[in-house]
Amino acid sequence: MEYQKDLSIIIPLLNEEESLGELLAWIRSVMNANGYAYEVIFVDDGSTDGSWARIQGFAKDDDRVKGISFRRNYGKSAALFHGFAKAEGRVVVTMDADLQDSPEEIPRMYDMVVNEGWDVVSGWKQHRQDNKVTKNLPSKLYNATARRITGIKLHDMNCGLKAYRNEVVKNIEVYGEMHRYIPYLAKNAGFTRITEKPVHHQKRKYGKSKFGLERFVNGFLDLLSLWFLSTFGKKPMHFFGFTGLLMFLVGFVMTIWIIVAKLVHQASGAYYRAVTDQPLFYLALVAVILGVMLFLAGFICEMISRNSADRNKYNIKDTIG
Repeated sequence: MEYQKDLSIIIPLLNEEESLGELLAWIRSVMNANGYAYEVIFVDDGSTDGSWARIQGFAKDDDRVKGISFRRNYGKSAALFHGFAKAEGRVVVTMDADLQDSPEEIPRMYDMVVNEGWDVVSGWKQHRQDNKVTKNLPSKLYNATARRITGIKLHDMNCGLKAYRNEVVKNIEVYGEMHRYIPYLAKNAGFTRITEKPVHHQKRKYGKSKFGLERFVNGFLDLLSLWFLSTFGKKPMHFFGFTGLLMFLVGFVMTIWIIVAKLVHQASGAYYRAVTDQPLFYLALVAVILGVMLFLAGFICEMISRNSADRNKYNIKDTIG
């Protein structure tokens, strides 16, 4: 496929008016030095400062600058989704607008995608310039968990500086707060050549961070959701049905055990308690009920999945004839 541009640089932002001019000048310097045909797509995620006015000014003076403005704040995933839809470059680069990501990293990342054949190149902030207690330590725990669950050996899954083959961003859907896991979304879509590149991380020059500690909790919950959907999304009965059947069998065996024990004690004349007086009976009853409910949940999910509009949606790499 032929592309009119070498690079599409997508920059989601929220109230970053002070940094935009400096960032764009930096990008232009790097792009011109390497002779790239490029476009810069600013996605204003409902800023309340003068960010959009500045972007409009940039676009008026330079047709390589494009912009999207949301009426309110929808989040980074929504910004990237619309940026990806608009991107026309052979390689799509995402970066933050706060000047912490360096455009100097882009040429090498571009080379890794175009000449080395990687589908996704993720930045790795080896030496973070954030607060070590509130950012570094939680980030290490978060990334270790992400590596374990996704099977993707990235040290910094959440780094905003990434480069993608254009086909990747056109074949994934970023929603909710799933921007943290775009490499995992790419892997589930069949783009498995994923690597990382150590990148320079700078201190924030203007404003303040838009993310707090809650992002790590939300990120973990999103990761579990993605894992479940990618593993059982098209076969929910395999999870709910198996779990329900297992719980039902455990409850059933416990019930049989209680009844048999009572009959044996009764026949031998030994002391025995009524079945309903035994705590184990109620545990067995709960297990049976939960088992049935989980099995029915799996059946309902299976019916919904079978009637889904994208039940036969698959990414085809190539065809012949």
